[in-house]
Amino acid sequence: MSNVAPDRLQRADGALSLRFDALHGATRLADLYQRDPCRTLLPEPDPGEPRTAVLITTAGGLTGGDRLDVKIAVEAGATALCTPQAAEKIYRSPGNAAVIDIGLTVAANAALEWLPQEMILFDGARLKRSVTLDLAGDARLLAGDITVFGRTARGERFTAGELFDRWQLRRDGRLHWTDATCLDGDILARLDHPAGFDGAVAQALILYRGPDPVAARDRLRALLETTGEETTAGATLLDGLLLLRLLDRDAARLRRCFALLWAALRPGLGLPDRMPRLWRL
Repeated sequence: MSNVAPDRLQRADGALSLRFDALHGATRLADLYQRDPCRTLLPEPDPGEPRTAVLITTAGGLTGGDRLDVKIAVEAGATALCTPQAAEKIYRSPGNAAVIDIGLTVAANAALEWLPQEMILFDGARLKRSVTLDLAGDARLLAGDITVFGRTARGERFTAGELFDRWQLRRDGRLHWTDATCLDGDILARLDHPAGFDGAVAQALILYRGPDPVAARDRLRALLETTGEETTAGATLLDGLLLLRLLDRDAARLRRCFALLWAALRPGLGLPDRMPRLWRL
């Protein structure tokens, strides 16, 4: 079977815009705009879970020239969970990069859980992604990412292609944190270098802004010491923003560790200390 996505006469140009607000103390979907291949489902939340949006890319994956533009806004008093239906596949591209632009806006006295599935970079994939988070006042946030370098179940590594992945977080309009990952050229050498990814086939990022971040950091560090897993992880604080990074040579093991840490942070958003059922299916 070819690693290349089938050629299409017209590249994907998808868009999704969701806005949640609060009415009489309950979160509701206030606005929705979607354009193929972006779609969203709004299942009835399980007990204790917030208003939930399941994000779908009906194209099955992205390749060179494809574009997705995703905007999520949570207004004052609302709490929302947004999560993909499945892993996002980035196919091999001989030319242009796929482009994903994500903008997340959380108002004061609001909370957003941006819960990822894996993003799988096929060997030869090209991707440029930008994630911008705008938080106001005492907005609460739990957001993350999982990136897998190759189809590891098939023994594939991400050896060639391109990844440019930039994250920016603003608080009350001012830049608070930014980070960018750039992989090109001899990618495998960078992934295997002891001072780089040290042979990892997957990485993850978790961002938390909520009550008592110092206690949350200490709790996660204690969890990491008792898991017995070999995932490399670190947690640090940046002026009230808790930042975690994970690296692992086993993508499935990284996912387990990610879930353990994520579940421990959910109570900071007033949510149960377990992973949502949709994420576990």
